[in-house]
Amino acid sequence: MAERNTPHIWTMRLAYVALALVIIFFHLLPLDTQPRRWAPPDLLLAFTYAWALRRPDYVPLLLMAGVMLMADLMFQRPPGLFALLVVLGGEYLKYRTQGLSDASFLGEWAAVCIVVVGVTLLNRLILGLVLVPPPALTPSLIQMILTVMIYPLIVLVSQFLLGVRRPAPSDAGSLGGRA
Repeated sequence: MAERNTPHIWTMRLAYVALALVIIFFHLLPLDTQPRRWAPPDLLLAFTYAWALRRPDYVPLLLMAGVMLMADLMFQRPPGLFALLVVLGGEYLKYRTQGLSDASFLGEWAAVCIVVVGVTLLNRLILGLVLVPPPALTPSLIQMILTVMIYPLIVLVSQFLLGVRRPAPSDAGSLGGRA
């Protein structure tokens, strides 16, 4: 059964990379020449966590690390720090997937909220410790709050438009679980 699903898994992994490239492209597109007073939600982070929770096999560790490192380089953030924190948060969420699959959506949303807040605060703390000037506090907090608030919409888009659904109990064998 796993052999049958392999092309689909690789297709969805390529879809994740394509989605990440589209998000990065539109983030870098100069639509406004004036500096913003607010920061938009981090859609790449929200999609990564939604996919990692819903289908961990679509977002393996190295793929997540590569995409987030590319985002660090394209957004001119210190290379690797935010990527490392996102990967650690994503792997934590993947580890918690078994417990969250029985929980309601509010439990999933709370877990993602905690991880997003942790990633944001740890990023600021580590940047401060290594004497790299962190981004302004207000836009960072706004981005964190908007990312948490938009997560339900990201899950809806992922589920209904992109087909990223939690596996059925009959699919446990394809994910390495017991059949």
